[in-house]
Amino acid sequence: MNSKQKYWARFFLGCIACGAIVLGSSLYVQQVVKGSAYSTRAQKQYVKLSASLFDRGSIFFQAKDSTHISAATVESGYVVYMNPTLVTAPQDAYRAVSQYLTLDQKDFVTRAGRAHDAYEELARKVDEKTALAIKSLGLPGIGVLKQSWRAYPGDELAASTLGIIGEGKDGTIQGQYGLEDFYEKVLNRPSLGSGTSGFAELFSGVKGLFQASDDTHGDVVTTIEPTVQGYIETILGKTKELWHPDEIGAVVIDPMTGEIKALATLPSFNPNDTSHLKDVSVLSNPLVEKSYEMGSIIKPLTIATGLDTGVIVPTSTYDDTGTMTLNAKKFSNYDGKARGPNTPVQEILSQSLNIGAATVALKVDADKGKGTFAKYFYSLLSTKSGIDLPHESASLISSLKSGRDIEIATASFGQGIAMSPIETVRALSTIANGGYLITPHIAKEIDHEDGTHTNTPVSKTGPLFKQETIDAVTRMLVKVVDDKMVAIHPTMKNEHYSVAAKTGTAQIADHVNGGYYKDRYLHSFFGYFPAYNPKFLVFLYQIYPKNANFASETLTDPFSEIEKFLINYYNVPPDR
Repeated sequence: MNSKQKYWARFFLGCIACGAIVLGSSLYVQQVVKGSAYSTRAQKQYVKLSASLFDRGSIFFQAKDSTHISAATVESGYVVYMNPTLVTAPQDAYRAVSQYLTLDQKDFVTRAGRAHDAYEELARKVDEKTALAIKSLGLPGIGVLKQSWRAYPGDELAASTLGIIGEGKDGTIQGQYGLEDFYEKVLNRPSLGSGTSGFAELFSGVKGLFQASDDTHGDVVTTIEPTVQGYIETILGKTKELWHPDEIGAVVIDPMTGEIKALATLPSFNPNDTSHLKDVSVLSNPLVEKSYEMGSIIKPLTIATGLDTGVIVPTSTYDDTGTMTLNAKKFSNYDGKARGPNTPVQEILSQSLNIGAATVALKVDADKGKGTFAKYFYSLLSTKSGIDLPHESASLISSLKSGRDIEIATASFGQGIAMSPIETVRALSTIANGGYLITPHIAKEIDHEDGTHTNTPVSKTGPLFKQETIDAVTRMLVKVVDDKMVAIHPTMKNEHYSVAAKTGTAQIADHVNGGYYKDRYLHSFFGYFPAYNPKFLVFLYQIYPKNANFASETLTDPFSEIEKFLINYYNVPPDR
């Protein structure tokens, strides 16, 4: 054999050796690494193809000590099934299986008689010991299959934030609502129930050997603190029982970073079992997906705009006439009463005076140019918050573009414009954090399958207000608590901590007859503490509470309870 022949012989032998190594490696991946999955698939293909066997990334809560606590995971067990075409003695089969499962005898026998049906499920989520005991009976037509399912260990805890999963049009498991939906690309995994051929799988394994590992898939670690979330949900439940609102919700956020410690809404649901839901709208998250006229909690933003433009200072006064007519439309203070000339602007917040807020807003445009007030509000509310939850609604503030005085005036006290609770929280956080727009977020980090981690960056823009503006508004809101709220609600008193807070009561629009309901209100409450270096901002709202007109009646005590709980739970140092 000459040298050229030797060269080609060695070349072909080398190619064969490389091919053998590649194929051997691929077979190892398919048979050893993924062997269990394919074994399960083989069991299923002759009975019933479904999406009941799957894998998916986990979602974790994060305790205050940074411990990860399972919020959504995949659990495994078995389906016990019957093939009626193979069952020979239904009564005997029933007696044997009923030793391990609670079954209705009549229903079992009826289904066993369906001669043209090859698959009937008898039980799902059966533990391995029970399933293997049933299998060992060797009953004709009775079998078991491996099964996996999404489990939410906290049941209703943070359900509207977590969301649910479901079977998509292509038969694969997909996230629906909440984090399950928003982080679908991170949480999803290749289906274990697909019909891909073994030959194709073999060469997909070969292909995979020459590709970098997929760093997209992983687990989601959230900012939700489960003890805080549970406490908030308990407070909301107690408040709902007392005032019977159509809807109630709360947000606890770090206004400096945008990390959300709790996000809760009622009515809620149990994501482990949604089969009994009468109204699927409960699966949506109104804190993110709905917009409301928020009322007087918007007044601090109006005061901040007045201070920032220099048209008022904290010691300014104005003439409170009690009512005002603009563009042929009349509005008034909540009680219709005038406070008279030389009314301090502090009282706009302390007594929640609509005429005062309107006066400031109109003065901004009169002194600084038409559209100045709208420009400030657009900078605060025109963009979505960017929260990592699906279907976020956009604020409805286009009325400010009209340039009409009536639109500016009503917007100054939170009517005629609408925004989601989370967008409201984002705007109000500017007063707590030095004037910056933050991005509220639920995910703290993504833990990728390849072992890497991606942390959610702290995102903020601004400042939209000067620091002296923020300091002045904070002092005014602390005064609201110390001088006004404490006098009426002693539970608000906290000698060692400064608290800045404001209530809001808004009329609810009547979308059928036009105008506003005379007896239906949205109640809201927000506050941050310690006021001059806040660790938390708490927002509460409820839609149409019964037998109460003002938010100060219904939400002051719940806020006070939450404030004291957070201070104690996190051992927040006193600031006074």
